Amino acid sequence: MSIRITAHVLLVSAAGLFASATPAAEFHLKEATIDSIHAGIRSGATTCEEVVKEYVARAKAYNGMCTALVTADGKPIAPATGAVRAGVPIKFPTETFALSNLVPDFDQYTGSTPDYGRMEPTMSDPSVKMQYGMVAGIPNAGKVDALEVLNIRGERSVTCKGKFDAPPGQPLPAGAPAPCEKFRQQPDALETAAEYDKKFGRNFDEKAMPMYCAPMSFKGIYDAKDMRTTAGADVNYAMDVPPADSTLVSRLRSAGAIIYAQAQEAEYNAGSGDPGGAAKVEHPYIGAGGARESWGGPACNPYDTERVTSGSSAGSGVSVAANLVVCSICETTGGSCRGPANYQGVPLIVPTKGMISFGGAIGANPYQDRPGIMCHTIKDAATVLDAFRDTRTGSYFDSRDPYTALPRVIATKDSYVGAVSAPGQAKPLAGMRIGVIRALMVKKSPADAAVSDGINRELQVLKDLGAELVEDVDPNYPDDPSIPNMAYGFNDALAEVLPFQMPEIFSSKKDGKPEFEVPGWDVTSRKYLIALSVHKAPLPAGLGFVRMFSNPPANPDAVTGYTFAYQFGQYLSLRGDSRVFDWTSLNANAKYFNDVRRTAMKNWENKEMDIRTDAVTYTMKRRDTLRMAMTKVLEQNKLDAFVNPVNLTLQGKIGGAAVQAEGGGGFGYGAMLGIPETFVPAGFVTEIYDAKFKLAKDGKKYEGVEGAEATKLGGIGLPYNIAFWAEPGQEATLIKVASAYEAATHHRKPPPAFGPVKGEP
Repeated sequence: MSIRITAHVLLVSAAGLFASATPAAEFHLKEATIDSIHAGIRSGATTCEEVVKEYVARAKAYNGMCTALVTADGKPIAPATGAVRAGVPIKFPTETFALSNLVPDFDQYTGSTPDYGRMEPTMSDPSVKMQYGMVAGIPNAGKVDALEVLNIRGERSVTCKGKFDAPPGQPLPAGAPAPCEKFRQQPDALETAAEYDKKFGRNFDEKAMPMYCAPMSFKGIYDAKDMRTTAGADVNYAMDVPPADSTLVSRLRSAGAIIYAQAQEAEYNAGSGDPGGAAKVEHPYIGAGGARESWGGPACNPYDTERVTSGSSAGSGVSVAANLVVCSICETTGGSCRGPANYQGVPLIVPTKGMISFGGAIGANPYQDRPGIMCHTIKDAATVLDAFRDTRTGSYFDSRDPYTALPRVIATKDSYVGAVSAPGQAKPLAGMRIGVIRALMVKKSPADAAVSDGINRELQVLKDLGAELVEDVDPNYPDDPSIPNMAYGFNDALAEVLPFQMPEIFSSKKDGKPEFEVPGWDVTSRKYLIALSVHKAPLPAGLGFVRMFSNPPANPDAVTGYTFAYQFGQYLSLRGDSRVFDWTSLNANAKYFNDVRRTAMKNWENKEMDIRTDAVTYTMKRRDTLRMAMTKVLEQNKLDAFVNPVNLTLQGKIGGAAVQAEGGGGFGYGAMLGIPETFVPAGFVTEIYDAKFKLAKDGKKYEGVEGAEATKLGGIGLPYNIAFWAEPGQEATLIKVASAYEAATHHRKPPPAFGPVKGEP
């Protein structure tokens, strides 16, 4: 018998011999990047299956409950277990917190009975329990509750759990739901990794599969055909796994990523509040709840497990920060990516609205919802951004999402990884001009000082990297003599643009009175608007950057509440579940973690929608107006980007008091504009001013008031990020700036309490 050896076989064999002869490089899971995973596999230091197993081991050690119930008496409760994660059932703390020890003057409280914490069976699976009602964060819990579902056979679905998800070839038990036969044919994360090793070994095609063997989590709103997807809700779908992938999951799967877990979130993207209606809260919730789910529970900050994570993409930020995944896909309607990245100290890219498809996802506001990318480095996030392109067309367009048609004229044809600043450059930002937004650095209380001052110090790094800075001054922030002032600032642009783009803003009322006044002028008159537009009349005090990027004062005549009801109703219709298909069937098959959420969801079900979407119209008009003002400021000052803090406030305690920061909406500029943003760790704060509870004068409720005394934080403190942003289509510019800053500072530090587990490389 003759043997024919082709040139292709010889090449493959030679490649195999070369790979086996290559000395194995060290591989460490801690702060692993896509590049380090690829290098570890190629050198033989690890395999794809080993990488996934090591992440499962970390989930088993660290992905658990970090909150305890708040009860009337503080007495211990009976042991209880929840859903299986990483091969073991979740165990709930038996110790509880007495409410009277958390709030002052409780003996004088005369309000309704609080929503005391309790353990109850879930709706989706009555054999497992979950915390309901009030909870508080546990100090040094050693757990973070970041991943609500892992893509592991037997636990990745409730409908097809346990033996109903038996591997192909094994008989299904009697009584298995009909969809389980088809569902179980899909490999889980470990099986996919093992198949990769079998098929590719150490010789995978990185160009064809840039995300090869990168275990990723996804905010639980993104449909994945091999994992339970419920946006964190405890909903008893006929089949809890959707029939198809969302577009972004599908494209990352094709790029070689390991579709590993659904990340915890603030249920339904924080739920869009309560639209009001016949349903009323019977048992008030006292204390900050943080990002919480009815199915997965509350997430905790890995740098201080007593504290909230920000929402609503909490699990995305925590899972990356605590090294439970390599990267995670978040979602932002307002600040839902920005906040968790900031408070967990992880890099983030949020591209222009429409760059990444939202097709196959549960949203809150079609006009503002968009995905973001969290990783350990900006380069990894850029790699993910590149992987979202359609491999056939090279385009980001997706017929499932009409907004993806918009970036057609702005998306670069080049790789975004190519925009990452090359290492070793002395002045990588030479020739670039960056504008400092001082309005977002104003210290309104002692609590704001640490982050504001920290970001101000970091500006020197940008100078050292060769950038030229100019600042848009604010009367409430000291003018920095070392940084030139912008010749043309946001107030100048607003004065020119608002009179014809949004003249109605000058008629805004607050508490029944005109919000804006200028002595000697009627700000609602044509005469004033003309004078303002040619800089012969002043802009009203308070009508600056922060006010325009905040929502307007409540207008009782405005038509609101359409977006969430529409978006979610549309999703349920497209999903096509036989049991849960509209708002009424949803609530009939759901259970909510507290009475506030129950009330809100019932009111959404019964809300009569007026399709005269005044609120949406305002949002669209504001975006067009402010984009014009922003690009005029950029162009007139020859700027490449803006820089400022992500937010000045730090995160309070789960179950603690909270204060709504006045004017905080100004930090939501990215969501309002739909513009690209990059965020990079910028430092740590070692003390915090925690808000305090105060019993209202009528004794019926508790209010949050600002704390007057600083509390020293343990460990390395709490992280915060720096923000860079620009006009639509400037992703490459922002990646260059962010990666240069990242390489020069290395501020990213993993949480010390979540180090390597036993046997971890």
